Amino acid sequence: QVQLVESGGGSVQAGGSLRLACAASGYTYCMAWFRQAPGKEREGVARILRSSGSTYYADSVKGRFTISQDNAKSTLYLQMNSLQPEDAAMYYCAARDYSGGCRLAAERDFNYWGQGTQVTVSS
Repeated sequence: QVQLVESGGGSVQAGGSLRLACAASGYTYCMAWFRQAPGKEREGVARILRSSGSTYYADSVKGRFTISQDNAKSTLYLQMNSLQPEDAAMYYCAARDYSGGCRLAAERDFNYWGQGTQVTVSS
């Protein structure tokens, strides 16, 4: 069983930065960040394969967001720079505890989810 606990959300002005963290317990093969804005579907933002550190980003955040991990702390991070109002959403940490999948376009690839942390961006 994997437990995920997110932290680091908050309010920031456009152009600002935030860093989200997700503390994970248990083995994970891959982890990812998703987000959901009011009235919109949840979308994948970034994903990392735990063993290789290989990362993948949604086009909308490439060059602005960085996903990383601290294996010693079993913690996943999302550094978000140059935030824009369209980045405002509830951000969720997700994980998969077996190999394969890990597609940002497929929520079903991830079998564990955190409760979410809110990010607000004012213009």
